Amino acid sequence: MVSELAQRLLAWFDQNARALPWRESPPHPYRVWVSEVMLQQTQVETVLPYYQRWMTRFPDLETLAAATEQEVLRLWEGLGYYQRARALHRAAQILVRERDGCFPQRATEWQTLPGIGPYTAAAIASIAFGEVVLALDGNVRRVLARLFDLDLPVDSPAGERELRRIGQVHVPIDRPGDFNQALMDLGATLCRPQTPQCEVCPVAGLCLARARGTQSLRPVRRRGGAVPHYIVTAAVIWRGEQVLLAQRPPQGLLGGLWEFPGGKQEPGESLEEALQREIREELGTTIVVGEKVGVFRHAYSHFRVTLHAFHCCLVGGEPQPLEATALEWVPVTRLTHYPMGKLDRQIAQTLMQARPSASAG
Repeated sequence: MVSELAQRLLAWFDQNARALPWRESPPHPYRVWVSEVMLQQTQVETVLPYYQRWMTRFPDLETLAAATEQEVLRLWEGLGYYQRARALHRAAQILVRERDGCFPQRATEWQTLPGIGPYTAAAIASIAFGEVVLALDGNVRRVLARLFDLDLPVDSPAGERELRRIGQVHVPIDRPGDFNQALMDLGATLCRPQTPQCEVCPVAGLCLARARGTQSLRPVRRRGGAVPHYIVTAAVIWRGEQVLLAQRPPQGLLGGLWEFPGGKQEPGESLEEALQREIREELGTTIVVGEKVGVFRHAYSHFRVTLHAFHCCLVGGEPQPLEATALEWVPVTRLTHYPMGKLDRQIAQTLMQARPSASAG
């Protein structure tokens, strides 16, 4: 028997579902999977152009599996959380090599693949294969916390267990994927973090938080600490019209991407001293630090960075990849061919704009 909550949500979803390119009838597992990975910690509006470009370049599992990691990272550039792209690529290769291109159908099977956690596995399994399982993302946590006026932190183990317990019983047997997507859409459009639109919510009459006036207090979250802020430096080392790029190790933040070498400023160091030390440690060489290229800022999920980039020249011998996977001397005109994080891409764009005749090539 379908619960009243599910009935109301599905009726609303049938009339108000967001038109998204991965929502097809019937749903295609590959497209659902790619979209769910892209949507991890990323807004739909940001994902849409990336998804379209991805499907043009990698329209199916086999095409993705056959690509190089650098191709995958370059297409992903700007979407952030690059481990998602590498995991998606590895998982595609596993599915082609070990499963003859066949997709798993249950959430527990999806979780054996790289980059697939409980939410993503449940979303794919319910939407693409009809498994009756609750997909618990940020929007769904917020909606359920308000519907049931949950006073436990939703980002705690106890809170998650309770959300799964109270939510799973409402997942309908015949439309589990639509139910999960209805919860997601409700959270994205009406039951938003600030100023929820309770007056037009299809399940307002069932919402305990609304009845008790606690909407603004839900969901409860654990207190977070102060966000660290790091000052870092980067060297644009010139050799003629070429600059030196270093490839980051495959594991860790921005793994496999290319960068202008440098690192964090330590207490008591000037920016120039920090950069010279980092280059000695990373490349085994010495530099003269020249004029500043610019100051660039970016906020990651758990910390903020202010990066100071400088024009530099070598004075101590050929650089060695002591900490990088590889080094390459790259003409400014070819910087667009190398996948980079946002800060390094901003440096590259600054260099290309300063050489309009070169960047035109």
